[in-house]
This record gives sequence, structure tokens and C-alpha cells, in this order.
Amino acid sequence: MFNYFFKKKLRLSNSIHFQNVFKKSFKKQSTSEISILGCFNLLGYPRLGLSIPRKNIKYAHDRNLIKRLIRETFRSLQYKLLAIDFVVIAKKNILDLSNKRIIDMLNSLWLHYYR
Repeated sequence: MFNYFFKKKLRLSNSIHFQNVFKKSFKKQSTSEISILGCFNLLGYPRLGLSIPRKNIKYAHDRNLIKRLIRETFRSLQYKLLAIDFVVIAKKNILDLSNKRIIDMLNSLWLHYYR
């Protein structure tokens, strides 16, 4: 039985991990609202990092909503994903979409990283 928690080991925790993904990203999936960068890791499980700039999304409650939606889609699909470090970058016009549309878009982007 799978454990669908979003534990600390599934997060990119420091700037070195983020820099590694930005430098060595092998595959980028993006739409006009969101981008996902990926870099293989040797850990055997995927990890997630979020980059939601204040410049793009002004209010904290909007940034937090976007983060929750991204983490939820990642959490529910973590056992289907390859062992990759992901960085998800949200762009300014993501606020124009409904929550359902954001979730559908994220699920379609995660499909490219399935095992």
C-alpha cells in the first residue's frame, strides 16, 4: 500500500538543489502559465521545489493557493513519477485560471514524467 504523504524528503530543501536543477534540467514542460524543469537524481524517488515569485503573483494568499495545488498534484502522482528533481515555476497569468483548470493543466504536464 502506498503512502501518499508529502514528506520532507520529497522537497528540494536548499539553493544548491535548485541550482542543480536549473543548470542540468534535461526536459522542460511548459504552458503560458506554468513551467516544470526536471533533472535526474540518484535517490530513487522524485523531489519537488517551487518557485512562485512575488514579482509575478503579488499577494501571499494567491501564492499559497498555487503552491497547495502544485503540491497536491505532485503528492497524488508521486509513485508514478520518475526519480527526478522538479522545479515548478508559476507565471503571472496563472491567476486568470480556475483551480480545476490549474489542476488539469498540472496533471497533463506531469504525464511527461511518468515511469
